[in-house]
Amino acid sequence: MRALAALLLACALLPAAAADEGAKPEINRPYVVDTDVVQWNRSFENERREVYAKRMEIVAASGVKPGMTVADIGAGTGLFTMLFADAVKPGGSVVAVDISPAFVDYIRETAKKRRVRNVTAILSDGTDTQLPEASVDLAYLSDVYHHFEHPAETLASIRKALKPGGRMVVVDYQRIPGVTPAARVAHVRVDKQTAIGEIEAAGFRLVEEKKKMMRDNYFLVFTQK
Repeated sequence: MRALAALLLACALLPAAAADEGAKPEINRPYVVDTDVVQWNRSFENERREVYAKRMEIVAASGVKPGMTVADIGAGTGLFTMLFADAVKPGGSVVAVDISPAFVDYIRETAKKRRVRNVTAILSDGTDTQLPEASVDLAYLSDVYHHFEHPAETLASIRKALKPGGRMVVVDYQRIPGVTPAARVAHVRVDKQTAIGEIEAAGFRLVEEKKKMMRDNYFLVFTQK
């Protein structure tokens, strides 16, 4: 019986251990090697993509206000970076953070062309966001949490960057076997509940979930514990 109990305990711990490992590097390679920014921009800014179709509702639901400093973590080609840049005026600023040098350069060029002066873009190594301590009112993650290769370390970096009372919004894909398309189940590392567990273990507290906004994605709001 003791052997059986030990085996059951080991099996129960397997999902948690796998979740702690983070995403495999292959999932992020297309963003950092031979990156076709124009093609990725078409993919990200596509009405068939739910977060693009719901972008204005998402920005409003984030609680962003004029004067805030927002960090767009995993900013991609800057869709939400530019939306937040407008929302934080006057007096606010947006920091776009990404692991892709091509995406960071693209955001900088876009801001320059549009004369958006309250946007900066910084390159992350995939673990440390490079954000200064206590510098951010709102950290925003859109379809990026499942890409974290080192979730505990990256979350610690985000938590350190948040000001007292700051919030983190996580928008990511649902992962429901039998409901979510098989290809997405294979792509997305964790389901919503596992993500919540990992994030809370990193020192955050779930304070709100917007349940009726989207079908394919969930919307979670966290504060520091």
